[in-house]
Parts: sequence; structure tokens; C-alpha cells
Amino acid sequence: MIQKLLTHRKYLFVVFGLLCLFSIFGLTRLRINFEFEQFFPDGDEDLSFFKSFTSEFENDDNFLFIALKNKSSVFDTAYLEKLHTLTLDVRELPGVVNSQSITSTRYPVKTPFGYSLLPLVHKNDGVQLKADSAMLANDERVKGYFVSKDMSSAAIVIKTQNKINVAQSDSLLGELKLLLTKNGIAWDEVHLLGRTFFQSELVALQQREVMISTIISAILVSIILWLIFASWWSVLITITGVTASLLIFMGLLAGIGRELTLMSALYPVLILIVGSSDVIHLMSKYIDSTNDNDDRIASMVKVIKEIGFATFLTSATTAVGFATLVTSRLNVIREFGINAGIGVMIAFVVVLLVVPGLLIQFKPSQLYQPKGKAVWLQHFADFAYQFVLKNPGRTAALFIASSLICVYGISKITTNYKLIDNLPRGAKVTEDFLFFEKNYAGFRPLEFAITVKPPYKADDYKVVSEIDKLENYLRSTGTVKSSLSLAMIYKSMHMMANGNQKDYYKIPEDSIVFNEYRTLLSKMKSAEATVLMNKNKDKTRVSTIIADIGADSIKIIGKQTDQWLQQNVDRSLMEVRRTGTGLILDKNSVYVTESLLKGLLLSVLLISLLMAWLLKNWRMWLISMVPNILPLLFAAALLGYFNIELEAGISIIFAVIFGIAVDDTIHFLTRFKLCIGEGLSVEESLAATFKDTGKALVLTTVILFFGFLVMLFSSHPPSLIVGVLVSITLVSALICDLYLLPLLIRYWYK
Repeated sequence: MIQKLLTHRKYLFVVFGLLCLFSIFGLTRLRINFEFEQFFPDGDEDLSFFKSFTSEFENDDNFLFIALKNKSSVFDTAYLEKLHTLTLDVRELPGVVNSQSITSTRYPVKTPFGYSLLPLVHKNDGVQLKADSAMLANDERVKGYFVSKDMSSAAIVIKTQNKINVAQSDSLLGELKLLLTKNGIAWDEVHLLGRTFFQSELVALQQREVMISTIISAILVSIILWLIFASWWSVLITITGVTASLLIFMGLLAGIGRELTLMSALYPVLILIVGSSDVIHLMSKYIDSTNDNDDRIASMVKVIKEIGFATFLTSATTAVGFATLVTSRLNVIREFGINAGIGVMIAFVVVLLVVPGLLIQFKPSQLYQPKGKAVWLQHFADFAYQFVLKNPGRTAALFIASSLICVYGISKITTNYKLIDNLPRGAKVTEDFLFFEKNYAGFRPLEFAITVKPPYKADDYKVVSEIDKLENYLRSTGTVKSSLSLAMIYKSMHMMANGNQKDYYKIPEDSIVFNEYRTLLSKMKSAEATVLMNKNKDKTRVSTIIADIGADSIKIIGKQTDQWLQQNVDRSLMEVRRTGTGLILDKNSVYVTESLLKGLLLSVLLISLLMAWLLKNWRMWLISMVPNILPLLFAAALLGYFNIELEAGISIIFAVIFGIAVDDTIHFLTRFKLCIGEGLSVEESLAATFKDTGKALVLTTVILFFGFLVMLFSSHPPSLIVGVLVSITLVSALICDLYLLPLLIRYWYK
């Protein structure tokens, strides 16, 4: 069968060439998705409650802030006129429901003739603006929400349609850029914050990331191959094989309707370096075992028979490692694991069917030059063999000490991730996020869902008074930067009705006065009141924005708040429950360790079964597992020592490491078993294995190390961290295979 395929290789080239052409066409249909909902943990009771709650209200992230700076202060007539014009104009943009700023906000004032609505700022009256400035400087309803803390910028708060998608976000921002240009405002002069901006910017970032990681990975692999083999034919064959694999994989994703996510920048790196590893094992074996005068087809058939099964197993174990990510509660992680597993197997099939046909077109001497023999690779492997042979006790002691150091590092791991940790380095979206964190209330939302018990209604005096107690407590914690509630609205009305004096910013003590405000509010049809209370008036919400202090820190504050609610809220009036997108996203820190352990156990189990089937010897199976568990401990220790928070995007490194690290072990033990089968002793088999396989193991690790290190060019922090950690850890896996594996074989294998 193998010989027939090699003999008729031209037909294979035509078939795969057509697949690549169809895949290139399919890439035009490939879409990138970024929605907060894909990061929600499936099966969580808080998520179910949140969906039920928002079905009666709306999401807490359907807003877009646009901040415009002024050289001196926002209380400038020309600046305020520009702000007001823009506030009104953005209402005409697609996807915008409403917009508001300090120039469009009015408040009720009680006069002898009833209530009148007056502007929050008098934008055309320079004298009155001074009084407005003094009033708003200490107004917690405005400061940090409509204007910055230092009063140097003001924000237009845009309410967007609920659950706005990527295409709608792109359309809205495109029209906004044109509007800003029309008003003489450069894009770089404004700061934006909100779901719309995040979606559009992060999707554009992902498109660049995929392109850049593909190009840099291909260039880097080419350079390393040329330095080692000193033959452009070797480079061309490898790049041809892995490029075909990548094209067919991405074309398949487009064909089955898969969408790319923030993890997708790793796909090109994975396919290129895993595919290159398969090519290198084939090419190295072909070069080492074939002379220029040999029958090249017969030689390649022999090579495939010797290492083809081992190569299949290495691809299968890598794919299994990725596939175990299905245990994650996050759909985005599950899809990444499934897609990556499919990609690895596609790379194996393409390499096995295409590359041998390309290799036999050339003599071994054409695939490497004497200066490209990379003698140092073999020397590295030989040194490891001699060191372990002469120093078994010292080698064992070093690994035991390293394991203890790793265990201590693991104890330092935290899951206190912050939103800023997932934003791209140096990008406008990150700079703007930091701007709002510093000068405004920030972004991270925290909702409190309030269910009112009959016969009370959400806007009853007693209920609103209880809500006021909750709001006052939240502000006393120091982490809540802004809040919106029915209590805030009624306190504002009471203050405005009393000459805008700050001492009156409280719930009126007289319920009769409160009922007057309620009647007035119903006539005004306040947009805020509509958002805060459902139609039946049996549910309301307190919407807050808290500092980005980390998931674990917020979890502690949440527990303290729940305790306060149990002790201080009148439960005969209402029930209060924390909810919101921020809380749901933070739940990932609760599940990440659980999913990680489940995934790792499943990965170890499945790969163990494959290894047991391959080796058919329980001692060999145990020997194979130990060197692949230590790199996992090492990776986890790095997280602890370098204070890298364990979050969903980072947790995939363990599946990547275990799935790939076991590959070298399989190649090593497969060759060792063949030598034993030929009648060699254990020591003779080890020596032959180091000589025959050692160089290839070092070479593939070099490719893997620099391949994953390509993620240093990523602006997405989790991708960068994954790339660096995987690179370093795979070097530790090689050390375990070259130093620990022979030590275990000598002591345990009989």
C-alpha cells in the first residue's frame, strides 16, 4: 500500500493541491467572533439566573462611553457646545438607542408654579458655568460618570442595542469615526469604553495576530531548518508540507462553519511546529538510513514502517491532549481543544501522504550539506547519555530536589485575574481602558438583582429606603466607583427640589414627599427608571461599576456583601442577589482549577492507555509516565513563582505540554523497544537509541521551543504567556527524556 502511494505520488500531489486551492477559497468565509457570552461558564446556576434576570431588563454592558478631553476644564462654552452637538448627532448612528452627557441632562426644580426642568450645566452662560463647576465637583452622580475626576474631560454615554454583535459594532464605530472627522475631532483624541469598542478592536487584533503568527512561525522554522540541514530543499519540503496542512485545516474550519476566537492565533503556530516535527522525524530517518545509490522508494517504505506508527501515536497523543479540553465549562476553550486536535491529525495525514513523495525526489545528499549535519545535536544527546551513566545518584537527587521546588511553586498559584491582563499590549483599547480606570468609574460591572415581595412594589417608600441602605454600604467598601439605582434617582430629585444643596442628597424622611416625587417621575418617563424597574414593578436592580482589582479579591468582597445582606436587609420586603456579566466572568476562576484537573486526568488516562497498548509492559508504561508528569509540575511552578494568575486562557498550557511532551518519549521508547526486539541488552539498546533518535529529539525540541516563542510577538497577554511557558517547559520535557528516562529504564526495566 505504501509503495503504491509513493509510486503514484503525482496523483496525491494533484489531490492535495486541489484541496489547498479549495481551502484558500474557503478562507474568505472564515469569520472571527468575540462576544462576552462565549466566556460564560456553561451549567452555572448564576448564569441561569442572570439570563432570566436580563430577559426582563437588558444586559449590563450595552453602553459605549466616548470621552473628549479639553486643555483646561470641561466648563468651557466652546467645548460644551461641541460636546452637545456630538451628543445629539450620535443618536442617529446605527445601533444607538440613546445618548446622554452633562449638556443634555436636566433635573427637576420645585417652583411656586410646580416643577420645572433645568439643565445640569448652562453651556452658553460663562458666569453660570462657574457655579455649575463648583456644584458638580462634589456631585457623586456626575463625577466619574459624566465627567472625569479632574474635570478635564467629559463623556458621552451611549446606550446601544442589547447584545450588539461584531458586525453591528463595526458599523457603529465606522460611522462614529466619520462623525468625529466631520466635527474636526481626530480618532486619537477620544477615548472609548464599552462592549462595542471591545468587540470591534479585539476582532481586528485577532485577524492581525493570526496573520503575523503564521508568517513569523514559517520564517523562524525555515531559518532553523536551514541552519541545521544547510539545504534549501529540506526547508522547502518542510514548509510545503506544513503550509498545506495549515491551509486544509483553516479551510475545513471555514467549511464546517467554525469561527475563530481570541485563542486562534495559536493555530498556525501549532500546525507549523507540530507538522514540522513530523517532517523532521521522517527526513532525519531517511537521511540517516539511505545512501544516494539506494532504491529511494524502498528506503522510504522501510522508514515509514519503522517510525510511521510512532509518528501516528505522537500525533494522536497530542490530539488527545487538546481534545481533553472539552472538560472545560467555557465553550471557547472546548472549541479550541477540538479544533487544535483536528488540526494536529490533519497535519499528520498531510505529512505522511505528501512529504515522503517529495523527499524521494531528492538524494539524501541533496537534503543536507556536511556543514549542516548539526553535530552539536548529537553531542548534546551523547553528553546526556554519558552523564546519567556515570552519575545516576546525582541525577536522581537533582530531579527529586527539582520536584520539591516545583511543589512549593505550585502552592503560590492564584486565580486573581484582572480584565486588564487579557487586553492587548500597546493597543488603543487597552490605553482607553486604563484611561477610564484612572479618570472615571471604570468598566467592570456588578449587578444586584432585587425581587420585591408582595404586596410591595419596587418604587414603594420602604423598598427604596432598603435599596438606599444597600447602596450606601456598597460605596463604603471603597471598591464601588459608580452606582445607579432607584434610590439614587429619588435622592437626586430630593436634592434638586431643595435648591440643589448636597445635604438633601438623601431619601426624604416624609413618605408624602417621596410619593410626590414618584408621581413626578412617572410623568417624566425617566429612561433610568425604565431600565431599573420591570413592568410589573416586582423587580429592580442596583447597577454598579467596581475597580478592576482581580477575580479573587472581588470574590472576597462578594462574600462580605452577602453576609451584610443577610444581616441588614429586611427580607420581608425583598430578596437581593449578586449577578451581572462581571460576576459570571469571575466564576471562571472558580471552575478553572476544576476543569484543569478533570482535563489533565482525562488526558493522562487516555494517553496512558495508548502508551500501555504500544509498550505492552506495565513497567515501561510507568517509566513513560514519570518523565511527562514532571514538566507539568514545572509549568505549574512557573505560574506560582512568576505570579501569573491561572485563568481559562492560561490553563490550556497543560493540555499542550502533556500532549506534545509525550511525543519524544514515544519516539525514544519505540526505538528502544525495537532494539530490545533485535536481541540487544538494555545498555546496548539505550546506546543505540541515543545514537539513532537523540539528535531528532533535540532537533524537534529546538523547533518547538522557537516555534512557540513566536508568541512573544503577540500583543494578547494570555497567548504570549502560553507561548513562553510552553517553550520553556518543552525544554524541561526534553531534559526529562534524555536524563530521567534512561535512569528509570536502567533501574526498573527487566
